[in-house]
Amino acid sequence: MSETLDNAVRTYIENHRAAFLDDLAEWLRIPSVSAQPEHGADVLRSAEWLAAKLRETGFPVVEIWPTDGAPAVFASWPSDDADAPTALVYGHHDVQPAAREDGWDTDPFDPVVRDGRMYGRGAADDKGQVFFHTLGLRAHLAATGRTSPAVHLKLLIEGEEESGSPHFRRLIEERRDRLAADTVLVSDTGMWSEDTPTVCTGMRGLIDCEVTLTGPGQDIHSGSFGGAVPNPATEAARLVAALHDDRGAVAVPGFYDGVIPLTDRERALFAELPFDEEQWLRTAKSRATSGEAGHTTLERIWARPTAEVNGIGGGYQGPGGKTIIPASAMLKLSFRLVAGQDPAHIEKQVRAWIAERLPAGIGHTVTFGGATRPCLTPLDHPALQSVVRAMSRAFQRPVLFTREGGSGPAADLQDVLDAPVLFLGISVPSDGWHAPNEKVELDLLMKGVETAAHLWGDLAQQGRHAP
Repeated sequence: MSETLDNAVRTYIENHRAAFLDDLAEWLRIPSVSAQPEHGADVLRSAEWLAAKLRETGFPVVEIWPTDGAPAVFASWPSDDADAPTALVYGHHDVQPAAREDGWDTDPFDPVVRDGRMYGRGAADDKGQVFFHTLGLRAHLAATGRTSPAVHLKLLIEGEEESGSPHFRRLIEERRDRLAADTVLVSDTGMWSEDTPTVCTGMRGLIDCEVTLTGPGQDIHSGSFGGAVPNPATEAARLVAALHDDRGAVAVPGFYDGVIPLTDRERALFAELPFDEEQWLRTAKSRATSGEAGHTTLERIWARPTAEVNGIGGGYQGPGGKTIIPASAMLKLSFRLVAGQDPAHIEKQVRAWIAERLPAGIGHTVTFGGATRPCLTPLDHPALQSVVRAMSRAFQRPVLFTREGGSGPAADLQDVLDAPVLFLGISVPSDGWHAPNEKVELDLLMKGVETAAHLWGDLAQQGRHAP
């Protein structure tokens, strides 16, 4: 039965592949760049285009939800099975800025297909990975003979992710009842490589700050006053030097409070990935690895918290010398957080650490930006296993596990909706997110379609599960 169903899904997808790709190309031609005000109308047009396609797919409820910024698209299709679980798919329809002069071989908003790839802004991030759910759902219905999904299916496609999702949390808090779900599926991620399908199990959180240090009321002569008054640039350097201990661990007291350590199984699964550290270093344009002792490179970027200096400045920066004690200096710091860490606690500890280390005569202000919480789904969660099985059926090979070192709005969905967050993405590193010549591998895109077609039935069989 499973083989027959799999063949039916593949046949349906192949028969509708060309029309699907034509539709995707049409969507990519809309320059929905949320970061550029002159494209505000295009972002709205993108939302309207998607809403129309979701209605065409069969969703009985499709709405455009306005925010104080760009609009989101919501869709809902209840299952005929009243006791079916509810799944919410998240993605975004806005894209990064792009122009031919940035280094594109073709117009970034006039997609082309070449050598089995579709090139265009948003092809992978994230329109392609949002849109594969439409064909996947139709294949699910056609292959099973159902007239509704096996799960109560909802979609929330944001319009401001590429601008930092400034209004997203408020949106989902206000619409919490409409968005209620047993499982959240994020299709805004990738996998290890074309030959190694993987499922991401978590994302790090993020909190950042700017530190301003002040000393004398103006720049003063270093001969007349140097060595006798505190220098804010020197104190900035001392803060940076004290940020880590000699083993690469963050030295802020209480920084690791609550951190959920990697299990032996998770470390073993990371080790199964075909990681080439030399190749990774070439990609990073770096000559050596560094970081917290006792952890591999993958563990450091996926599962350990970090503190980074993003900027440092103060005093004279022009040509030649200028013998002064500067009036001020500044630091920009960011902290990647892992499961178990609380951004509010980190902010409190960092503020206290900075205040305690500064000498008399140095004033300071610390300004924190908005925080993104980390999220993590346990490996044995039933819904995660459904994603793994569906992906294994599509790729016809074992699926391994990764985490994501970056940060996104997934944790807001987890917090507000109190539901586990799962990740389903088929993009590969060569797709060039945010870069010139962004593309998506068309055969992998179809594997995403196939995975989505299998997923809803598997989730329905699992029933409702507590987070």
